Amino acid sequence: MSQSYREIIENGLWKQNPGVVQLLGLCPTLAVTSTVVNGVSLGLATALVMAASNAAVAPVRKFVPAEIRIAVFILIIAALVTVIDLGMHAWFHALHATLGIFIPLIVTNCIVLARVEAFAAKNATAPSALDGLMMGLGLAIVLALLGGLRELVGKGTLLSGIDLALGPAAKQYVITVLPDYHGFLLAVLPPGAFIGLALLIAAKNWLDSRRAGSPATSPAAAVVQDH
Repeated sequence: MSQSYREIIENGLWKQNPGVVQLLGLCPTLAVTSTVVNGVSLGLATALVMAASNAAVAPVRKFVPAEIRIAVFILIIAALVTVIDLGMHAWFHALHATLGIFIPLIVTNCIVLARVEAFAAKNATAPSALDGLMMGLGLAIVLALLGGLRELVGKGTLLSGIDLALGPAAKQYVITVLPDYHGFLLAVLPPGAFIGLALLIAAKNWLDSRRAGSPATSPAAAVVQDH
């Protein structure tokens, strides 16, 4: 199994994006994305875990018996998530408290184990690390867009809560897009997450269809031109 680095990047960010194509990791995707800051924070933490997990599994894949490989992979992922969890607790305590249980739950996020099993267990270290990073960044982009959409519709702001990650001085970076906006509660509740994710999936499918069948290259257009 071998892919070029360009294919790995395209698959992670677009063609096989875990958030809007594979639909993996829906629990944190729907639960945490009430703001851009929450979505980006969890997305970057997941991307870091995925890159490190793939890079750690690839070199030892040939030495792990097939019967226990899943248990070994989960143990590696759990160790890396623990490091991330403790780091966020130490340096970004307020953000860690906001994200809560969803940081430790990265261990059980099916996207992490899926990429370790589907890619890292069959490829060399460098492409495996890149695959994990790109898949994680692809998910982070979806979390950021969904968080931005929900925050904008629900609160009329962007970057709300950025002080949790960067300190009290960062409150000045909060953008009030809709002044005197009274909010739309549905957007920040779980149903708003489902609606927002559906809109993102629809937008990606529309863009794919436009790229695959532009008027100049579609079969119907070719028939018209022939006549």
